[in-house]
Amino acid sequence: MKKANIINLIKYYAENNDTAFRNEAYLIADNFDKMGDYQLSEYIMALLSNANTFVPQINEYNLEFLKKIEVSHEPLPLPEEIKSDLLGIINAVGHNMGINKFLFSGYPGTGKTETVKHLTRILNRELYSVDFNYIIDSKLGQTGKNIFKLFEEINNLNIPERVVILFDELDGIALDRTDKTDMREMGRAATTILKGLDNLNDRVLLIATTNLIEYFDKALTRRFDSIIDFNRYSRQDLIDISEVILNYYLSKFDKIGRNIRVFRKIISLYDTIPYPGDLKNLIKTSIAFSDPNSEFDYLKRLYITVSKSKEKNFKQMKEQGFTIREIEILTGVSKSQVSRELKE
Repeated sequence: MKKANIINLIKYYAENNDTAFRNEAYLIADNFDKMGDYQLSEYIMALLSNANTFVPQINEYNLEFLKKIEVSHEPLPLPEEIKSDLLGIINAVGHNMGINKFLFSGYPGTGKTETVKHLTRILNRELYSVDFNYIIDSKLGQTGKNIFKLFEEINNLNIPERVVILFDELDGIALDRTDKTDMREMGRAATTILKGLDNLNDRVLLIATTNLIEYFDKALTRRFDSIIDFNRYSRQDLIDISEVILNYYLSKFDKIGRNIRVFRKIISLYDTIPYPGDLKNLIKTSIAFSDPNSEFDYLKRLYITVSKSKEKNFKQMKEQGFTIREIEILTGVSKSQVSRELKE
């Protein structure tokens, strides 16, 4: 931690600038994380996430196209490159630099939407999402009118600096302009989106997500201040992230055993490791459906799912790098019997 961090903390506290104070504290936590002091970093993050700070409420009765979304408190492990970009967003927003439109691009399951929820919590704001299926209308000209009303609704929020607007799966409307049945109608809708982004209140933080950025009009992507690529996961990143997810769900149970070595070996069996969204579902399901009286039953289930092998093939498991003791854990067969069958 540098002297400048301490000075900034005192300054923001004296100015009663809660957002900037929290942003500076998150930067300090990240510095400790990079220095290897993970416990202190996590402790600071926990204090901030549990801080009982007052957030003024939006008048939701007048909202037609915006729906409030609860923010996430589950861990969100990310690669350093992506984490660095997110810290840049936090820093830009905290210092009111007029950078307020971001596009998160990446394959399904890479954590785009979950990251928006976490950013909202970190920035101590409220999250509102737009369902574009509700915006699109079959009546001629109505889609464009709905988009105009949407941006009018956003710009007229009574406390815009306390809000994050999520355009989840922007593809739903951005790509509809290629519809050959009515090019003019969707062309007008797309033009309305561009104008809406141009005239967006700069105190509102808007984040859009997409799986299909390669099909986007350049005129649209240019409207965003920054595009964050969520496809930057290495194989090692995904193995490490799977362990963080596992530890989070294991902490909810008292009688389940913890064997990280076996778990990492199982995840490493994947030729292509799934992205965090799928890993989360895989791990959560294995734990939820495991036998509560068998401490390692979730590992057995996980192994069967990943290896796609329901038969107890000791030779194959040994070739996969599992020890005799680990084979015992994954099959329930005693070490002596495993050794005997392997010799035979």
